[in-house]
Order: sequence, then C-alpha cells, then structure tokens
Amino acid sequence: MDLHPVNYRCKELADFLKARRRNISPSQVGLLTSARRRTPGLRREEVAQLSGIGLTWYTWLEQGRPIHVSASVLESLSRVFLLNSNERRHLYELACQPFPAEYPVYPCAVSPALAHVLDSFIVCPSFVADARWNVIAWNKAANLLYGDFNEMGARERNIVWTIFTDQKHRSLCPDWSQSARRLLGNFRASCGQYAEDPWLISFVADLKRESAEFEALWSLHEIDNSRETRKLLNHPSAGLLEFEVNHFDTTDGTRFQLITHVPLPGTGTAEKMRLLLEN
Repeated sequence: MDLHPVNYRCKELADFLKARRRNISPSQVGLLTSARRRTPGLRREEVAQLSGIGLTWYTWLEQGRPIHVSASVLESLSRVFLLNSNERRHLYELACQPFPAEYPVYPCAVSPALAHVLDSFIVCPSFVADARWNVIAWNKAANLLYGDFNEMGARERNIVWTIFTDQKHRSLCPDWSQSARRLLGNFRASCGQYAEDPWLISFVADLKRESAEFEALWSLHEIDNSRETRKLLNHPSAGLLEFEVNHFDTTDGTRFQLITHVPLPGTGTAEKMRLLLEN
C-alpha cells in the first residue's frame, strides 16, 4: 500500500466516490432501470453524464490519480450523490478544497422574550439587527430618535443603507464622516465570509448607485473591528443627545445583535428622552 500522503488522500477520495456511486440507485436521480441491470448503484457513464464531467476524467478520479478537482466539480458530484452537509464537507476535505461558506438563515422576527427586553429600555433607544444589519425590531425610544421604523421599507431599515442615503439620519450625526467610515469598516469585516452571498452582491451594487460616498469608501477595502461606544446625536427637537452604545450578541442561534443607546450620565440626555416620550 502506498502511504505517501498525496497518494493516500487520492485513494481515499476514489474510494469515497466509488462507495457513494454504489449507494445511489438510478431511480433516485431520475434514470430509468431495467430488470436486466446488474450494476449496483450508478455506472461511471451515468455519473459523468449527470454531473457534466468527462467520463475519462471521472474515471481517473475513481482510479485515485493525483489530479486537481475544482469546486464546481465537487458541487456537481455532491448533487448527483445526494450528499448531506457532513458528506459534502468530507468530499471537499479529501479534494483539498476550502469548503464554501454556508450562508446563514436570516430570521425576520425576534422572540417574545427579546421583544420584552427591548420594551423594558424606556429611555434607551434600542433595536435588534440581523447579520445583514437589517433592523428587525425596535422600541418606542428608537422610533422617536431615528424615525418610525414601521413606516420604512426593508432597505430603509438597513443600518448601512440608511447612513449613506437618508439625509435626516445624516443630520442627526455631527461626526457623520467618522461614524460612516467606522460603520462601513465594521460591515465589511462582518460580511467578508459571505462575499458570494447574492443578497450582499445586489445590496452593494444598489448602494453604489445611490451613494457616491459609499462607492468611494467601499473601494478602500478598510476593515475595522472596533465599535462605536459613545455617540452624539443632534435631534431636531430635543437638541444634543449623548449616549453610550452597547452591542450584545443573542444566544439563541439567530446571530441577532441587540444594540442599546444608554443616556450618558450628567448630560441631561435621559431627561430629554423622557420629554420626547411624553410628547
């Protein structure tokens, strides 16, 4: 037995493909069968046809030859062999290919418990954002500070979209340029692992058309993992407001973030928020 690492890995890949080919019946992939068929599972010719791979090239794979296997070929084979997530990952590992990012599920509602937490922050404008930075839940104080989220469309409730396209939001921020640059660096850092996400590709393209400033900053490829911890906002009726900003990751597997704005002590911000809530 050849124990050279490369040859051993190729043999493991070959054996894995052969085992999966034998375990898939023609009917599972939409092929007609006859009573005289003697081959268990699929024939090599059928795998090649179903996956769009040349027969000779696929045969070399099952022979354990040290040939490069692209991600597109692995995806085709995963589809033909009906691989589950663990089997698909194993196939990529045997072929020495990085496993593609699996785009997370994006729930569109928060749990009743998290909604109760939001409502408990009376003078603290707070909201919940998903992994794409869409605001999906908010409290009354946040509505008074940033505008009525209930009246906004899906794009308008995206934090990145709003900061670059909404003039009212821009007028709230005395240090808009610094805040926008940091926020965009945070956004790029958080979405880099999902660079091929169709939603992200469409979002960036649309925002480039809407905002020349976004397009210029996006082209810089700046990464910023720092968080804004203090925020100044110039509200049209309440005046200058000063907050401590906190980000909390939820623990329910949704990848939500709870973002709170706590009035900075000694600034009068809490009293101003109470007046806004009373009016």
